[in-house]
Amino acid sequence: MVGTGPARQTGGMCRSIKTLRPPVLPEEATEEEIRAAALQYVRKVSGFRAPAAHNREVFDRAVDAIAEATADLLDGLEIRGAAPHRAAG
Repeated sequence: MVGTGPARQTGGMCRSIKTLRPPVLPEEATEEEIRAAALQYVRKVSGFRAPAAHNREVFDRAVDAIAEATADLLDGLEIRGAAPHRAAG
């Protein structure tokens, strides 16, 4: 059946969030890349590209929380066969 895939089910918002860890990225993800992925995730889940004024605060809080969780995840990942993710210091 045509038009029943994931893009159809989400109102045409089918976009991929890119992988933010080596070896996909040659170096550590930037704060900007992490925030962009968090924003894309919140947009996808909420179904809104930009929230109405009455939803702006909760939308922004969600982006902040997801960006923080993503940074924590990336900091804690151990990639076998790769150099340590971050130097302690």
